[in-house]
Amino acid sequence: MSLSQLTLHNFRNYSELRLNAAPGFMVFSGANGAGKTNVLEAVSMLAPGRGLRRASLRDIANQNGPGDFAVAARLNDAHLGSGTTVDYPERRKTRINEAAVPTNELAEWLSILWLTPAMDRLFTEGASGRRNFLDRLVTALEPAHAGNCARYDAARRERNRLLADARPTDNDWMESLEKQLARYGSLVAEARDRMVTALNERLHHSDQSIFATPHIQLADGQLLTEDQLLQMLRQYRAADRAAGRTIRGPHRTDLDVFHAAKQQPAGKCSTGEQKALLFSMILAHADLIADRRADRPILLLDEVAAHLDPERRAALFGKLAERGGQVWLTGTEPSLFSDIPDGALHFEVSDGRVRLR
Repeated sequence: MSLSQLTLHNFRNYSELRLNAAPGFMVFSGANGAGKTNVLEAVSMLAPGRGLRRASLRDIANQNGPGDFAVAARLNDAHLGSGTTVDYPERRKTRINEAAVPTNELAEWLSILWLTPAMDRLFTEGASGRRNFLDRLVTALEPAHAGNCARYDAARRERNRLLADARPTDNDWMESLEKQLARYGSLVAEARDRMVTALNERLHHSDQSIFATPHIQLADGQLLTEDQLLQMLRQYRAADRAAGRTIRGPHRTDLDVFHAAKQQPAGKCSTGEQKALLFSMILAHADLIADRRADRPILLLDEVAAHLDPERRAALFGKLAERGGQVWLTGTEPSLFSDIPDGALHFEVSDGRVRLR
């Protein structure tokens, strides 16, 4: 999974950008605010979801432009594109080989994983961030998961609307929505459980000499079947009506991560240990995807080199080179990437311009 070309239109601080890419390391260096992370964010928009910043579509559009943006890429002989229009700046549209498709279909073509400085807070903030992280990992492994999550969330929003309505409930419509919730909720929960089991197995057998080894588990700890989920929704319908929302289900799942050697929750580990746990999870998951999908995912590593000592930095680059695939990296100083093997493409980023070094 390697992009051969990336084209941006009105994306963040880029009015126009066309970048030729290649397998291996894509390294972007430059001052803070130059637009390095924006390039990685653009690549992340070729996956389902809201990208690595989880920004609103209006915020992504260039402030000096008319309000639209577009990201296009070439993947082998395929052309992928996603963005907005001036008339519909809050509606994302996606095309694959010139045909309009649901955005979730991007997962069938690309697996993209990323690490950003903002993810340093993953283990100490609310459950929603960990749940989004969990679902990105699942979707990268099982592309259908993104669509199942979207269908579950759509049914849940409609059920919540009925629950909050002061008028008498349409019981037939409520029953129909609960069946949809149970169907897609069970698929979502099962896919998450499969991924956690497989990733733990991979982590157990991985060489984690560079970083700490994590153990992960789903916080709810109970995998319900479709029938069990349906019964639960019916049982708690009155309580949900009192709350005005659906208070139980896969949308409440949390991801627990532990430092395996210390048997300590990640949230109680040092900042350095938390970053090490994240590194281990991403690297092991990339290996898992390579086994399952017969191709390595694209890795987006934003400002990761600056937070590693020289020995670990060199070891990380060595492992990434050994595994292959396309890795996009950013950093303020070119010297941070001196240990990257020959053959990498090095770019200098300055004020919304990207130049091959």
